[in-house]
Amino acid sequence: MVGNVDGSHSAPLSNGSLHGSNGAEEKLDELRRLLGKSDGDLLKIVGVGAGAWGSVFAALLQDAYGHLREKVQVRIWRRPGRSVDKSTAEHLFEVINSREDVLRRLIRRCAYLKYVEARLGDRTLYADEILKDGFCLNMIDTPLCPMKVVTNLQEAVWDADIVVNGLPSTETREVFEEISRYWKERITYPIIISLAKGIEAALDPEPRIITPTQMINHATGVPMENILYLGGPNIASEIYNKEYANARICGADKWRKPLAKFLRQPHFIVWDNSDLVTHEVMGGLKNVYAIGAGMVAALTNESATSKSVYFAHCTSEMIFITHLLTEEPEKLAGPLLADTYVTLLKGRNAWYGQMLAKGELSPDMGDSIKGKGMIQGVSAVGAFYELLSQSSLSILHPDENKPVAPVELCPILKTLYKILIKRELATGAILQALRDETMNDPRERIEMAHSHAFYRPSLLGKP
Repeated sequence: MVGNVDGSHSAPLSNGSLHGSNGAEEKLDELRRLLGKSDGDLLKIVGVGAGAWGSVFAALLQDAYGHLREKVQVRIWRRPGRSVDKSTAEHLFEVINSREDVLRRLIRRCAYLKYVEARLGDRTLYADEILKDGFCLNMIDTPLCPMKVVTNLQEAVWDADIVVNGLPSTETREVFEEISRYWKERITYPIIISLAKGIEAALDPEPRIITPTQMINHATGVPMENILYLGGPNIASEIYNKEYANARICGADKWRKPLAKFLRQPHFIVWDNSDLVTHEVMGGLKNVYAIGAGMVAALTNESATSKSVYFAHCTSEMIFITHLLTEEPEKLAGPLLADTYVTLLKGRNAWYGQMLAKGELSPDMGDSIKGKGMIQGVSAVGAFYELLSQSSLSILHPDENKPVAPVELCPILKTLYKILIKRELATGAILQALRDETMNDPRERIEMAHSHAFYRPSLLGKP
């Protein structure tokens, strides 16, 4: 079922912006021409997955272009049937009543009463139902614009021109395998923009990383030149509230520059880069170490000294790993550190680490958490550990002068694996790893990475 969106060409949006600004129609017309759209033929954009970032990304497009109804259609798909529990409904009601613009909008749409009834326990709300009114279940405190929501996947994607993957990496393959069945009769390929940050490990015939864009390519047969990755140092709710942010869209020349221009807004600057897979992998890597940062913060009562010690060690491991994955890792230093920094400050992976250390969550509860969605760093810990523990990737240990798997030089990654995946250690082990007097100066790990030819192109599936 598809919802409707209110508003006119000049109506103010819920976040205060005005339709028609920033040359939106000109940018849309330019992209339509590149896609061969004729007059009266809608450009159809659909988001697949309605987590925080996926919902915000669709809402940004709806805010920017949704008023141009004769030229573009923006919709979002999410699974039906997910109920909103009473405590969340009560909180949602408080959010609605704290925002006069949202309250007036719901009253005007004759939708306010159902939130009153849900707060009282007289009605059950559903995630797809509230998304139509602009509420993401993983981000209740940040009302979005009203959304056109589709709960039937075939209806959502079968004729879409641009598909935005807002799914967790752990669900991307399965959903796009289903989508591929609906595209069997297509004559042209869609453009796919993936927002997912996570990886899988493949060990045969040789160890390598599988990224979400590669999962989509394998599942659908859409060529890699039509699949792009967009990521950057940002928090979804802050972007929608117009905090200044930037991102980078990565992929083939054919589409990345036109899409960067189309997606760019005054408060959301989008750059472009050709190195898709490496940026995508780095987006997954920072989630690994963000979990540990959250643990350290909670275990030390937010000690700035302890957090800085952790940051020094974790960034040295990340630099070490980037030297395995790319021939010129210095190009990634700024984006990787920026993405890591924002995730440590306010990301869900750092939050998850904090909750584990405080005892409010446990690894046995899984990595899909109410109100937060999928904690991508958990599966990424397992994947990076599996890959870097392979003997075929061995490097010479600087002290012991013998070949070792790369993971042996990444003590934080090893500790996180034992806490989160093997569940052999408690969260306090992360501090023991930091305080181990045998741990090398992080500077030495960085120097080692710089002075040795570590690059393993096979890890990213390159010859």
